[in-house]
Amino acid sequence: MPVYATYFHKYKWPFLIAVFCVACEALCDLLGPTLMAQVLNVGILGSQLSAVEYWGGLMLAVTAVGAGFAVTRNILASRVSQRLGAELRYDCFQKIMSLSEAGADQIETGSLITRMTNDTTQVTQFVNGIMRVFMKAPITCVGSIVLASILNLRLSVIIYAVVLVTGLLVYVSMKMSYPRFALYQRAMDRVNTIAQEYLGGVRLVKAFGTYDEESGRFADANGNLMNRGVRSQRVITVTSPLITFVVGIGTVLAVYFGAGLFVNGQTQPGDISAFVTYMLQMLTSLMMLTNVFNTFVRTRASSRRIGEVFACDDDVPSTGDRTPLRGVVELSHVTFTYPGGSGVPAIKDVSATVRPGQSLAIIGPTGAGKSTLCWLLLRFYDVDAGAILLDGKDIRERCVDTVRAGIALVPQKSMLFSGTVGDNIRWGDPRADDDAVRDAAERAQAGFVDDMSDGFSSLLGSAAVNISGGQKQRLSIARGLLRNAPVLVLDDATSALDAITEAKIRGERLGSNPGQAVILVTQRCTTAMFADTILVLENGACVGYGTHEQLLATCETYQEIYRSQVDSNISLDDTSPTAGSAAQGSSPLGSAD
Repeated sequence: MPVYATYFHKYKWPFLIAVFCVACEALCDLLGPTLMAQVLNVGILGSQLSAVEYWGGLMLAVTAVGAGFAVTRNILASRVSQRLGAELRYDCFQKIMSLSEAGADQIETGSLITRMTNDTTQVTQFVNGIMRVFMKAPITCVGSIVLASILNLRLSVIIYAVVLVTGLLVYVSMKMSYPRFALYQRAMDRVNTIAQEYLGGVRLVKAFGTYDEESGRFADANGNLMNRGVRSQRVITVTSPLITFVVGIGTVLAVYFGAGLFVNGQTQPGDISAFVTYMLQMLTSLMMLTNVFNTFVRTRASSRRIGEVFACDDDVPSTGDRTPLRGVVELSHVTFTYPGGSGVPAIKDVSATVRPGQSLAIIGPTGAGKSTLCWLLLRFYDVDAGAILLDGKDIRERCVDTVRAGIALVPQKSMLFSGTVGDNIRWGDPRADDDAVRDAAERAQAGFVDDMSDGFSSLLGSAAVNISGGQKQRLSIARGLLRNAPVLVLDDATSALDAITEAKIRGERLGSNPGQAVILVTQRCTTAMFADTILVLENGACVGYGTHEQLLATCETYQEIYRSQVDSNISLDDTSPTAGSAAQGSSPLGSAD
């Protein structure tokens, strides 16, 4: 995969140095049994103390050199693997940040978190293992076979048989383990997703008292994860003892036949000792190789999952016209269907226009496509037919960064982040001073901030769980106002506010900036009626477009919404916003402007 090739190229030399150190360390280990054989054959059996001292000293020197190589490769392995892991996690996060909406829909949030944490950790551990011990295993194994063959070619037949049987066991282990580990990772995704859903909706769970249901869901997912883990490890737990048993049989046979050769004067005790030691080294190497292959199987599954993240669709590239927006927005026969959805268009042949200093309200039943228009305007998706024109130019011909910089969005679901109140408002303009932040908060009726312990320096918890829904929405509105963009999009931004607070926000001349176009998505007629133009949607299609008075006279859908929300006894002749508000008695909406 190209991303891994990039990492390898970056850390090529530390990696190659570590591999060289591992190879040298393995050679030093392989020299040990041969040197010991010389101590036995020449020194002890020959009763030569000087030979014992010479060969013994040489063994110590070789061991010391091997230790030096081991320390070097350990240091390199730790540094390279941790840096690579950090960069891989960062690149995954950057990729997730750059995903298009369609790309983000391809993988669940819980699975993305697992891939960015657990899977990258698995890759990191594998790289660390390669640089430390994994490369040592095949070198030691091959070296043991070669040196044992040099010592005694007849006995080496036993080693060849052991290697053949062990290789077959390792192959079967890999073949059976890979699909099991892939299922194990999916089961872990499910556990993370359920845990994330519970933590995000813990208050709703408490409100509905669905502890047992949630506990049952998690127990099922957790039990499935446990079963997948047992199945994925079952092959390894059977294979490893079998390999030990096979090598043990080979060692017994080597001692038995070696003893016969010694009796016939065809070998020496030192050679038999060295041969058995090589058999034990080979056993250790084979066991290590088994772990290497099993780790490789898990890493392969993790790498594939990480690769799926990098293969997801990116957001639209930041190319095109970078001319700052003036604020003229025109929807021209826009049609759009969500990719991978039901195939039914969410927006059907919709047209509307709003200019600087004007406001456009979009109203309609739930699921009418109101928020979808906001996503299209921010170019989270591209239209299937028709066009969205900004200042007369197709949005697809403009730089997406310029488009989004010129649009201030206040989303339907207020999303705040851990940090201070001031930091969250400054998302609208990171360069804004304290006075501008305070002014935006005042215009958004967020006076409650002054009553907080540290004012604008008060800390918000994750997702701002320590303030109410209405307070979140007012901070979100303040963030949008601070941006002071040519286009302000309010996607049902006052749904959590009472009528009095909403009227006060409008009373602060929200959206009345003569250089700003306002698009207001709402389900309230009492909010939409004050817009210059109203677009009525139903099932994604435009069923009404005009002023409040015109729609009350001509649009049946708008009339039904108005009657259900205001008063079913109101005469449709009372079509002015003031008359409509007065009909509510003490409603403050009419007196706000």
